[in-house]
Amino acid sequence: MFVSILKKLYLRDLAKLRTEIELYQNEQKLWYTEGEITNSAGNLCLHLVGNLNAYIGAVLGNTEYVRNRPLEFSLRNVPRTELLKSIDDTIDMVATTLDQLNDDILDEEYPQIVSEGKVTTGYFLSHLSSHLMYHLGQINYHRRLLDNDRN
Repeated sequence: MFVSILKKLYLRDLAKLRTEIELYQNEQKLWYTEGEITNSAGNLCLHLVGNLNAYIGAVLGNTEYVRNRPLEFSLRNVPRTELLKSIDDTIDMVATTLDQLNDDILDEEYPQIVSEGKVTTGYFLSHLSSHLMYHLGQINYHRRLLDNDRN
């Protein structure tokens, strides 16, 4: 049951990520930074997609995804259409992978050592969901602060 709850949360928040990227009136503002806002919405989007594809897709879904984390923060001016496609592909991957899991796996040790050390798969999937929500909130504020006529 908890895997299905996690799936609903991931799909809800990835759909919201898609909406946030679509809502930018000026596509160039996806890549805008200002002052202490050092991560653009575009880079945060790339980071979220890379994070989920690495930790859910590659590790739990055996997708063979290879992550390039530095590129997630250094790429610029990726067309919005490519960002949206990467979100859509991530939605499909998350749904497919989580559909293959059952609640018993949540108590098992996550197959990789992560920054927290050894953790259960359930803990780490919850952590990844929180990470998605955290950066989704940043993207929402980024859009409302920096995608306007004043900038």
